Amino acid sequence: MPAVTASPLEVVLGIVLFWLAIGLAGLLRPQRPEFLGRLLYPLGAAGGIVLAVVGVASIALPWKAMVLPLGLPDLPFHVRLDGLSAFFLLLLGGASAGISCYAAGYFADVKQSGWGLTCLQYHWFLASMTMVLIADDAYLFMVAWESMALASYFLVTTDHKIPEIRSAGFLYLLIAHVGAIGILLCFGVMRGEGGEYTFDFMRRADLPLFWGSVAYLLALFGFGAKAGLLPMHVWLPEAHPAAPSPVSALMSGVMLKTAIYGLLRVTFDLLPFQIWWWGVIALAFGLITALFGVMFAAVQTDMKRLLAYSSIENIGIIVAGVGLAIIFHVYDNPRLAALAFVATLYHCINHACFKSLLFLSTGSVLHATRERNLGRLGGLIRNMPWVAALSLVGTLAIAGVPPLNGFVSEWLLLQAFLFSPGLPNPYLNMLVPVSTAALVLAAALSGYVMVKFYGVIFLGLRREERLIEAHDAGRWERAGLAWLAVGCVALGIFPVAIIHMLDAVTLPFVNYAIGENPGAAGWLLIAPIAAERASYGPLLFLMGVVGAVLLTFLTVRWVYHGRLRRSDPWDCGFPEQNARMQDTAEGFGQPIKQIFEPFFRIRRHLPSPFDAKPSYSAIAEDRLWYWLYVPVARANEKMASVIGMLQRGRIHVYLLYSFATLIVLLMFVR
Repeated sequence: MPAVTASPLEVVLGIVLFWLAIGLAGLLRPQRPEFLGRLLYPLGAAGGIVLAVVGVASIALPWKAMVLPLGLPDLPFHVRLDGLSAFFLLLLGGASAGISCYAAGYFADVKQSGWGLTCLQYHWFLASMTMVLIADDAYLFMVAWESMALASYFLVTTDHKIPEIRSAGFLYLLIAHVGAIGILLCFGVMRGEGGEYTFDFMRRADLPLFWGSVAYLLALFGFGAKAGLLPMHVWLPEAHPAAPSPVSALMSGVMLKTAIYGLLRVTFDLLPFQIWWWGVIALAFGLITALFGVMFAAVQTDMKRLLAYSSIENIGIIVAGVGLAIIFHVYDNPRLAALAFVATLYHCINHACFKSLLFLSTGSVLHATRERNLGRLGGLIRNMPWVAALSLVGTLAIAGVPPLNGFVSEWLLLQAFLFSPGLPNPYLNMLVPVSTAALVLAAALSGYVMVKFYGVIFLGLRREERLIEAHDAGRWERAGLAWLAVGCVALGIFPVAIIHMLDAVTLPFVNYAIGENPGAAGWLLIAPIAAERASYGPLLFLMGVVGAVLLTFLTVRWVYHGRLRRSDPWDCGFPEQNARMQDTAEGFGQPIKQIFEPFFRIRRHLPSPFDAKPSYSAIAEDRLWYWLYVPVARANEKMASVIGMLQRGRIHVYLLYSFATLIVLLMFVR
């Protein structure tokens, strides 16, 4: 009897069912965190590893489609696995494996009721994101998209007894549904009059120029709302701090990328053409979002809000890369279009690794100290050496320090900006240098933010005496952190292999593969344009760094041994140091507040001369919230109060409304 082998698409569907089964199993023993943490979440992590392997194996394979026996009559679900879907499945599986492994220890150690339901919502969330990535019709895509939004809403509001968390969840759900309306309208425009709802039909549709532009703008709005693109970003710094740390990591590291996937799918696959100003809009909004996010991250005192604003910055960089790829593709420069596309995808998977790692690290800090305020932390490297060491990897990666992964994607995107030739549009020739400067500024400020993040939490002296009781992460948490840290290192040291893999994704869309440049020096050097113009060797760089460190260590050990005098640095000879003498989180953010003060709405609390314990605070708030969302909320309240006047609760008033309506209708009857 011949062996029956399942196709990669069937394996993906099997993993979806497997995750749903794990979630339902969590309801069997909802009050047993050991059962959930020691069995179900590790099984979920194993499913993520299998999904990542399937993604890697399927990137270069021909696309495969299926019609599922699910849906409504005459509206079955269509699924498809191609290079773009496979790459994002790799991202989802790889990141979720580390997060689920961490969650195995996190949910077992944190004593709280309702973890069984959280287990169902968590794996439902994973399954929904997987279905978004393989959906091949608008019907299934929207069902999976809304399922993903509902699952993440329930996860955000896990601790729903706190009013602030309920408000954050409601804001997130509101923005998610507003964005979903934009996506639904986008599919409606691409479907046309009397057309089908499948993506295959949309690929063949001959859209007019106007309606194609409308579809793109709706897609940018709808997916931008989910990704946190300005001005639809307001949910992100509220929802991430409210959610449990594994959920924050999953939302920031993975869920935001499903929005990027949707934007790429619509722009480069479903729409039959692109226009240069589409790229300009994405580029402008992306860079503005990046600068906005990093400026607000620099002035935060809550470590999870800092990382949330940092996610806004990185999403801005990714969307800017999408815009640049559109511009180069329209002006028939496939080499630079492929470079921008590869840099965009590379930064997606990089962000999934280092941002998930940092969110999980804050979860360990929060669990050990019960504190999120940076002003009350410090010196945790002594009590939490594992978390501190692994967090350092994520901190250096997100700051763009070579040879880690964050540097590679930002360097590739910078090459696309720097080596762009004179475009036929004079406005674009002026825009590209300004955009390059904005990208460099965002990257530099990101490094500044990460110095603040890591230094205030782990270095220096303890700002609170109770921090001496902080403990390191458990075995499962350390395993999850280590998995993501290894991803940051591997993606940084072996970029040539990753670029060759990404060429299989970008080649069908831009007809060029940057990994095949004749100037590339094998697997040692990246030469995206030409080896004589710019190249980067991460392994050589790593060898140089390791050699310099060893040389310094041996020199100090052998040459200066016995002639050293040990003393505390930076104390100017004053031995009575204490935590109040070191810089605070507010102090780190003060220069940014001063330089970019017009962009903030600063609310200051000034002490009185008669206060027994005077204190000063300056909170930087979002002007867009007060300029855009507060007026809309007030107008909605006024409209609701006016409409509420019609509801008198008396039957004769409602009969009067009915009679008046009939009279008006009769006036139009001929």
